[in-house]
Amino acid sequence: MQKKNLLLLSAASMMILSSCSKLGALSSDNFKVDPNPLETTAGQVPATINGMFPEKYMKKKATVTVIPELRYGNGQAVQGTGATFQGEKVQGNNQTISYKVGGNYSMKTNFKYVPEMQKSELYLTFDAYIGSKKVDVPAVKVADGIVATSELSGRTVKSAQASVAQDAYQRIIEHKQEANIKFLIQQATLRKSELKNNSVKEFVEMLKKINADKEGLNLKNVEVSAYASPDGGLKLNDKLAAQRQNNTEKFVNKTLKNTKVEAPVDAKYTAQDWEGFQELVKVSDIQDKDVILRVLSMYKDPEEREQQIKNMSAVFRELADGILPELRRARLTLNYEVIGRSDAQIVEQFGNDASQLSNEELIYGATLVNDAQKEAFYKKAAELYNDARAYNNLATLAFAKGDLSAAKNYAQKAQSVDGSNAESNANLGLIALAEGNVRDAENYIAKAANAFGLSEIVGNLNLMKGNYAQAEQDFANINSNSAALAQILNKNYNAATSTLNNIKNGDATTEYLKAILNARLGNNSAAATALKAAISKDSSYAKYAENDLELVNVSK
Repeated sequence: MQKKNLLLLSAASMMILSSCSKLGALSSDNFKVDPNPLETTAGQVPATINGMFPEKYMKKKATVTVIPELRYGNGQAVQGTGATFQGEKVQGNNQTISYKVGGNYSMKTNFKYVPEMQKSELYLTFDAYIGSKKVDVPAVKVADGIVATSELSGRTVKSAQASVAQDAYQRIIEHKQEANIKFLIQQATLRKSELKNNSVKEFVEMLKKINADKEGLNLKNVEVSAYASPDGGLKLNDKLAAQRQNNTEKFVNKTLKNTKVEAPVDAKYTAQDWEGFQELVKVSDIQDKDVILRVLSMYKDPEEREQQIKNMSAVFRELADGILPELRRARLTLNYEVIGRSDAQIVEQFGNDASQLSNEELIYGATLVNDAQKEAFYKKAAELYNDARAYNNLATLAFAKGDLSAAKNYAQKAQSVDGSNAESNANLGLIALAEGNVRDAENYIAKAANAFGLSEIVGNLNLMKGNYAQAEQDFANINSNSAALAQILNKNYNAATSTLNNIKNGDATTEYLKAILNARLGNNSAAATALKAAISKDSSYAKYAENDLELVNVSK
């Protein structure tokens, strides 16, 4: 009897010791993953895991480290950041879980995404000890697959519009040419010596050029402005300035007739040129010029001004010698236009002899022709003028063709010519994005302020960084694959529908985005049609779609 009791006691002790040395399995019901399925953001797979240890689970001397593990491909696995929890009798700094009532916890983890992870499973593994003894806790599967729609930005960016450096070509450029005729004090006669001064000679020569080149030069009008100096009184000066205007106007009309050029003559006079007087005094080296300028500001009446200045006899002598003679004048102004080649003439000249075109004509001419011809225009501008804009625009053409290597070479050449060229910095940023190098892209784009079309490139940057709302703002009024992707990720489905429908020359990615959008909206038939169109344009989408959780309910 005593022996039987000892056996029973021993068995009971073994059961107690055994139960104290185990933790047991946990159920997937003990865990909630957000989001589920997992989603990519900016090349990462972030997740929040909310877990619960049930009552009477966490032994008082137990220590459990929960380690997220993403399993994918052919036996591949990557572990995320773990979190450690401890029983009530463990001395440590980790979260303590009550044995009697259990406890809840939350932990964050993150995985760097690779395409093979699209079809994957998220497990929680456990590194558990009771005291110093390691115990086995089976892994628990808590999520299936990854929605990798944001990763399509790597495809959409390749159809983005690169930054095109703009030309400064103006077919019609307005010009002015001035001539000055001086008069003796209180006289209005045009002296022969004045009509032979250099400015008048150049005035007449320009009229002759305009007559000889009516296709390239166009005279709009001639302005005649005659003046009298402020001394002498208003009544005298009014009559004198009017005579100077009349005499000068007659000279202009006669000159127009002799050079066989027709144009309106706009003539006027100023009786007392106080404005011109003030400007000349300001730039003079007259000792008391500040006193004179104060008089002009204090007295508005012309006669009072004149009297106050004449009262300063020494100053007035300086004015009479150096300032007033310059104000007894007539100014002639030719307003004419220089007319450049027309669009058709630029294209024709390029075919005949491109070397006769200016740099601006070549860069502008590229906008008049198709892409194949654009390249020839830009290459000629680069050859003849070594212009950074030409190299940059060759980079945009190469990027559009998917030749990232050539695009980078051209953009770098543009930088070597002009390191501050905004467009080539923007394009180097865009190329870096297409290569998946966001950090380099940010550095280049930061130096691209005011580049033409920069907002679209910045939009692609924000899209790849996971800033979908900002990207959508950057893409305002832009219909592109990247714009549509930003709207889909931002759940702005109406805007995405409009964008996709308005993309010109849509490609396979355009159709694939339509498939995703329709699937999200529950239009599986339309999604299937779009998917079929995408695959017909790019067969790689067939394999991609097999593992795409967005299209799990779409017929393939």
